[in-house]
Amino acid sequence: MASSQESSAPYEAEKSLSEHTNKDGTFHQSELGPKPKRKYFFSPLDPAYADAVHRDAESVEYTAEEERAVRRKIDNTVLPLVICSYVFNQFDRTNIGNAHVIKAFNENFGITNNNKWTLALSIFYVGYCLLEMPANVLQRHIGANRFFFLSLTFWGLASLSVVYAKGYGGLLVLRVLMGIGEAGYYAGMIYYLSFWYQRHELALRISLCMTGTLPGAIGGLLAFGLVRAQTSVLTGWQFLFLIEAIPTIIMAIMILFFLPSFPFSASFLSPRERAIAQARLNRDHKPQSHGGMNGWRGFKAIVSDLNAWCFMLIYASFNVGVATVSYFLPTLIKGLGFSAINAQGLTVAPYVVGWLMVVLQAWHSDRTKDRGYHIMVSCLISFVGYIILATSVQKSVGAAYFALFLVVGGNYSLFPLVMSWAANAFSPTSKRGVGTAFIVSISNCVSIASPQIYFDPEDSFRKGHAISAGCLFLSFLVAFILRTRLSHLNRRNKEKLAAMSSEEKEHLDAQEEGEIWDNDPRYVFMT
Repeated sequence: MASSQESSAPYEAEKSLSEHTNKDGTFHQSELGPKPKRKYFFSPLDPAYADAVHRDAESVEYTAEEERAVRRKIDNTVLPLVICSYVFNQFDRTNIGNAHVIKAFNENFGITNNNKWTLALSIFYVGYCLLEMPANVLQRHIGANRFFFLSLTFWGLASLSVVYAKGYGGLLVLRVLMGIGEAGYYAGMIYYLSFWYQRHELALRISLCMTGTLPGAIGGLLAFGLVRAQTSVLTGWQFLFLIEAIPTIIMAIMILFFLPSFPFSASFLSPRERAIAQARLNRDHKPQSHGGMNGWRGFKAIVSDLNAWCFMLIYASFNVGVATVSYFLPTLIKGLGFSAINAQGLTVAPYVVGWLMVVLQAWHSDRTKDRGYHIMVSCLISFVGYIILATSVQKSVGAAYFALFLVVGGNYSLFPLVMSWAANAFSPTSKRGVGTAFIVSISNCVSIASPQIYFDPEDSFRKGHAISAGCLFLSFLVAFILRTRLSHLNRRNKEKLAAMSSEEKEHLDAQEEGEIWDNDPRYVFMT
């Protein structure tokens, strides 16, 4: 026994020495040598490099200015790629709404009534919902750049195919394929950003990267210009799909080559900067790119978590409005008495104002480290907008158009707030990945039926607006209940820790391996 202890002594001494002298955070990374090439496209990431960065992050020493410099590099490299990919995502998803107000589009696909139109919208969510959670598991296995390359390429080709498709059946098939391509994209990007940013930095980044208001404004301007285009081969609505699909495929290639899978594999960061990037997150929530529970265990952990169901209900309720306004906005504006072309141009202003509200809400939420109250405010703003539409749409064009500003701003500001809140509430990382996908996939099952609430075009969709208002009020109530619950859990955990003896706390610390789970009394929920 003594000889065994003696033989391990040099190793322990060497380990202690390396950690003591590893203040620059490069020692363990330098021992690995050049990064080996992956054998095939779907081969998993090498965990050795992740482990080396994590070990360097434990002992790296850095200044606040160095941390800010690393965060700026991440902002300047990661965010532009995410922003551009999401803009094209929304183009390809919502350009059907701009095309619908064009007579030639409806004639080409045999859309003769509102029921056919809403079915074409709803069927998109079938594949989207079924593959959302498996897609997030695949992303963690092969890395973000390869997964998002597949995703963008698939839905870009589906969108491009609409240009040459004929008949209602062809449109339905392509809408299903587009939903399959987009499965895992939105929740996957939220999950991906959680590897780069601390919890109180996440809402603002999500609002900058992943809100439909910016692409909505750009898409409205493009539609306003492109629908006038006419050649002997293509008409205006075909140009709309063509011009917005091709950049998506180009963006997919850029994602593959320039988007790092995780911080530990980021070539734009030096070894020391990678250690700093990881260390700043370890002080907050210690995201792990490898290990932890598998997908099935993560799913069981999520479905047994009441918080996950509350988040799902909040998301599903407000998404009823989002899933309809993103498609129906040109139609609603045209219903106020404007021409099809002018209706597309008039979608720009609500989206621009909505973008400002989204960013302001997310910035203030991060600054105050509050999610619940901000979500409730956004729900009320959108609720008021829908009430105005339901009661005044036939009385005042000005009031109805103003209400659309409230609806767009309120609805879309909920995306970054709710998803950043959810990402803050699930731990470990493997549970967070399944959890965000669970919320989006189950909620979008509701979105299959969402367009069907706009069944009353002859009454200016007043009943649909009233249903959307009720859903926003439900989101408000559940957000209030969830915030109260998480505040109670934080108080209970604080009291439990205070009642523990020093020996019990030491035992708790000794059990910790990597991340603290969300059922650990040391875990603090953001409220």
